[in-house]
Amino acid sequence: MSTHLGERLREIRKRRGLTQRQLAELSGVSLSLVRKLEQGERGDTRLETARALAHALKVPTTRLVAAPEEEPADETTVRSWAPVHAALAAPPRPGTLDEAPTYEGVRDALRAAVPLFAHDRFAELGAVLPALLRDAETLVVTDPRGRPLRARLLELTGWLMTQTRQFDAAELALDRAQDDAAERVQRAATASVQCWLLLRRGRLAEARELAVRRADEVEPRMSRATPAELSAWGWLLLRVSAAAIRDNRPGEAEDALRLAHSAAVALGRECTPEGDFLRTFGPVTVALKRTENAMVSDRPDTVLALASRIPADTLKPTSNNRNRHLLDVASAQTRLRQYAEAVDTFQKIRAGSPQWLPNQRYARDILGRIVTGRRTLTPETRELADLVKLPV
Repeated sequence: MSTHLGERLREIRKRRGLTQRQLAELSGVSLSLVRKLEQGERGDTRLETARALAHALKVPTTRLVAAPEEEPADETTVRSWAPVHAALAAPPRPGTLDEAPTYEGVRDALRAAVPLFAHDRFAELGAVLPALLRDAETLVVTDPRGRPLRARLLELTGWLMTQTRQFDAAELALDRAQDDAAERVQRAATASVQCWLLLRRGRLAEARELAVRRADEVEPRMSRATPAELSAWGWLLLRVSAAAIRDNRPGEAEDALRLAHSAAVALGRECTPEGDFLRTFGPVTVALKRTENAMVSDRPDTVLALASRIPADTLKPTSNNRNRHLLDVASAQTRLRQYAEAVDTFQKIRAGSPQWLPNQRYARDILGRIVTGRRTLTPETRELADLVKLPV
């Protein structure tokens, strides 16, 4: 967050002819926080707060502030993934002819690991990923066929590191995956994950620019587009929309969503090109992201209305998109003081992805509002608060 946040906020507020109290009322941000920001007592704030202030001032979020990075992983988490970090940075390890990795061996090991990524089985990934990364690195030296395998593994690793808020490691893995990508659809798929990383780091303008550039490069001819092309293009448009809505550009966000919807209609159903769960795309995916945009815009009623139109049987229990969608539903329920319903929604996430939930700062924020809003807490709520490490 820029050290000039307070100065920018005060300057734009005055240009709009607003008092601090009026800005607080229009934005929903407390008057005390507005004062602290302008006086320099607080040098940063959450992206949600920054967007609310920018919306009230009728400027893009990035015009007001440089969006803050989501809270990185704590030291305990980073230490637990240290072997993965070391394997990412290690040079190829020479071995004897008898123990050198083979193309078939690395390929089969990667195939076996993909369900661990897709099902958020972080503990098992922590055990198998370092050796797999080292073998893929060594294989490329001896067999050029290993390069696409390494690109795929690095993309998955970058996605995992982003998921667990280890952003520097994610950036390293994704940059290397992009270098290895041999064709434009693979480059576009990797760029989509890079855009997600940029969004989580609060780098909205960079995310938007990268997504627009890659979407232009991969835009297919609809009459003869392959599912892989439609998925890659559609996902990049969703990233454009996500960056735009967070930057207080609702018109641009809606335009990108509309184009993504056209790609989904061309597919006609949810499609997973080449069995890659990260590329799953279709009408349901677009509907989930439309709901997410409504929550970013603080429209909880719209979130619940949109969510009610998405058939539950279309949401795969292990889908990361499904989990994020349910967090949006829980957030909307919390905003509307439907606390019991929100806790029930959390239990659905916990049942399907117990290792995913503790890594979500968003989940912690929602549960914090539930705890604050209720006079007494049920045992289920207390267990959830402990699971996401909500401070006491």
